[in-house]
Amino acid sequence: MYLQRKIDQFLVDWKKRDHKPLVISGARQVGKTESILKFAKENYKNFVYINFVEEPIYKMIPLDNFQPESIIRNITRIDPSKRFIPGETLIILDEVQEFPAIATALKFFKLDGRYDIILSGSLLGIQYHRLESVSVGYKEDYEMVSMDFEEFLWAKGYGHEFIQSILAHMINGQPFDALDMKLLQDLFLDYCTLGGMPEIVRTYIERGTFEGTLELQRQLIRDYEGDIRKYLNGLEQTRVLAVFHQIPIQLAQENKKFQITRISKNARLKNYIDAIEWLKEAGIIRLCHYLHYPSLPLKGNQEENKFKIYFSDTGLLIASLDDEAQMDFRGNRNMGIYKGALYENVVSEALAKSGFPLYYYKRNDSTLEEDFFIRTTDELLPVEVKARNGTAKSLKTLIKSSAYPDIRHGIKLVHGNIGQEGGIYTYPYFCTFLLKSMIREISSKNK
Repeated sequence: MYLQRKIDQFLVDWKKRDHKPLVISGARQVGKTESILKFAKENYKNFVYINFVEEPIYKMIPLDNFQPESIIRNITRIDPSKRFIPGETLIILDEVQEFPAIATALKFFKLDGRYDIILSGSLLGIQYHRLESVSVGYKEDYEMVSMDFEEFLWAKGYGHEFIQSILAHMINGQPFDALDMKLLQDLFLDYCTLGGMPEIVRTYIERGTFEGTLELQRQLIRDYEGDIRKYLNGLEQTRVLAVFHQIPIQLAQENKKFQITRISKNARLKNYIDAIEWLKEAGIIRLCHYLHYPSLPLKGNQEENKFKIYFSDTGLLIASLDDEAQMDFRGNRNMGIYKGALYENVVSEALAKSGFPLYYYKRNDSTLEEDFFIRTTDELLPVEVKARNGTAKSLKTLIKSSAYPDIRHGIKLVHGNIGQEGGIYTYPYFCTFLLKSMIREISSKNK
């Protein structure tokens, strides 16, 4: 059972244009190989697939040089059944984190022009500078992530019209009726429980139950830990594992800013920043940077060494819960456990998958705090995530005070329905994945 993904259309469009070799990165098990192979079978008369983990002998293919003729000759020497038909062949080089030097060949394949080529692998963010240095200007990059809520809805059989109806409610400020609200909240809670890893979602779809999904989530965590042990040694490995294991613990705190001293009293950020960067580049976590002040521009206003850490897939956070919290969440559907950590993580995930960078703000006197910010063409929108549909004092302050001229409206995400009051627009959590589309539609109407 193949689950439709957003990369499917991207790959079709990539083939149609005058394209460069493509490098697809992403965390392990987000579905890269499955999507690439489906694309190859449907769009090429012939494709050649090489996996450098399963078949390390192919690391010998640039034995003479990185020219296409030499590489093709050496591939066919290893496996004479592989065919290379000019103009009709896609070459897929998978798990290239095991052999990043092969990226040197991208320039020569682009100049040659007879074959399309895709490189793919996990942990490619770790190798990015090396890949870039040998192929700058001769490749296109695409980062694949786990399934977002829209892709989950596709997997459940809901199509474009259903999703457009959600967007219409948001644009028009029209609350959902009780039936739609119950349906969407249940679907969203299922998504939060599972996360977006395709194998886990597919298991749930095929079985119609959650049977086996928790074990798959926990196995994924063990696999990530295995990657850390495989690719790192000594103190570096210890530090990455220490950060990885601290994330759910620190998200459970009222102050969710990641604090190195909670790992060890004498720990210092300068000694752990590389470990945090490794996890980020591996696609396992996302950083939400602190803003010095809630104003535009955002990028130049951030504090590099002050941040929150969220899992890139909420399923990892779910799998990290202790048994008691698991029972509360799965049995009682209680998203409020861990002091709203699940709410924040799933919103951070939806915003990031929509293309928004992550920022937060907390005033020094702690009287004003905002979870996230969204940049529009001419406005800064603070986003507050509420575990309960209560008041939003910080949002009101930011909107009303002349001290924050870039802020005129705010967004509140709640376990409740659509609403609007005093410049604050309220939406259910499940609407987060459509915020970018909503802003785009409203902006186009106001031009």
